[in-house]
Formats: sequence, C-alpha cells, structure tokens
Amino acid sequence: MPGHRIDLNADLGEGVGDDAAMMPLISSANIACGFHAGTPTVLVRSCASAVEHGVRIGAQVSYPDLAGFGRRFMDVSPADLLADVLYQVGALRALAASVGGTVDYVKPHGALYNAVVHHEAQARALVTAADTLGLPLMTLPGSVAQRFALEAGVTVIAEAFADRGYTREATLVPRTEPHALLTDSDEIAARVVDLARTGRIRAVDGTVLDADVESVCLHGDTPGAVEHARAVRAALDAAGVVVTR
Repeated sequence: MPGHRIDLNADLGEGVGDDAAMMPLISSANIACGFHAGTPTVLVRSCASAVEHGVRIGAQVSYPDLAGFGRRFMDVSPADLLADVLYQVGALRALAASVGGTVDYVKPHGALYNAVVHHEAQARALVTAADTLGLPLMTLPGSVAQRFALEAGVTVIAEAFADRGYTREATLVPRTEPHALLTDSDEIAARVVDLARTGRIRAVDGTVLDADVESVCLHGDTPGAVEHARAVRAALDAAGVVVTR
C-alpha cells in the first residue's frame, strides 16, 4: 500500500527477552532506565545496539518498582514523579551519549503508562518532565497525558499496541483479565497491517476503534516476542507499509 508508514517500537533494555533479535526488526526502542528493570551495563549495551541499527532511542520511565517490574500503581506525589522522570532520562541520556546516541522521546512504562491515561496529577508531572527535557511524549491516544501535552506544546507520539487487548473505551485490558494479551503471531501481524492501512483497531468485544497513531508497540518481554515481531515486520513489508521512525 503506497503511502502507508508506521513506526514499530519495543520495550527493551529490561534484561529479559532477546533484545539483539528484536532490534533489527523495529524503528524505535523504549529503553528501560533502571527503575523497573535494567542495569547500567544492560542499558548501555541496548543503546549501542540501537545506534548500530539506526533505531531511535526513547527513555522508558517508570515508578521505582524493581520488585513489581513497574506494573504496580504507586501513589507518588507529582513532585517526586517529576524528579524521578528527570533523573531516569538524565541517566539514559548519559549512557546513550557514551555510545554516540541520543534520547529522542519519553514513554512511561507499565502502571505509570496506565495511570496517566486518567490520573491528572501524575499526567501533569510527566508532561512537565517532558517539557523540561524538550522531548516528545509517547502515550495512548485520548489519554489525559496526551491532552495536557498538547496544551503545553509538547509533541505527542500517539501509539497503539500490537499484542494487547483493548476495551471498547480504547483503553488497555488489564493484564489480570482475560484477553489482555494476544499470543498468535499471524493474528498480531494482520492486526498491525490493518491498523497501518485503516487507522482502526478492534476491541475485545468486537467494537472497531479509531486509532490515529504514529507508532505501534511490540512488547519485548512477552513469550514469543521475537516471533511476533518477525511476523509483523514481514507482513508490513509484504503489504508495502514502510517501517520508519
């Protein structure tokens, strides 16, 4: 399909999954910053791999929750969250610079990602951090974070998820519920191609949702992640959809 293009992003640098196999298949890497996963050595290695493959680096910021992999909500104050995000991005910027890379956007991880869909105080702190850093914010369309970012003049990278279930309200099905995660590579690939072509995605109840997005996320830590990514990339290439950051 001439004229169709999409950015493929993946959560990497978490010390799980196969980052080396994922990197050639994507155009943007959301690299952990140590708060939910990733050691400095792992993170600098991920940054170096991204630079090698011409992949855009994003800072995947989170709550300070190593034990819970950043997937537990934390009622942190806006001031603490702002400082935490600035700290994480600053660290990743230094590691990326050491291998000739730059950090080009911010993306919240896990529970923080879900919180800023509706939690106004935390969303505003996240947006303030992105604004202070002069970086775009990758987030869910229709979220409070997206609205605050646009109001503040912060560039938004709207994204969808290749392997996550959606509710009819266009939010992600919680991981504790059925149909939260798609597991069939062919189904995931077809979904991403359809999204790139039509700008729509189907919820778990069959509702067709408008999804005006620039980027699609493939989780790097899920079982079969590399197979999913290979299937998605092959399907997009076959459909004539350009994968680009």
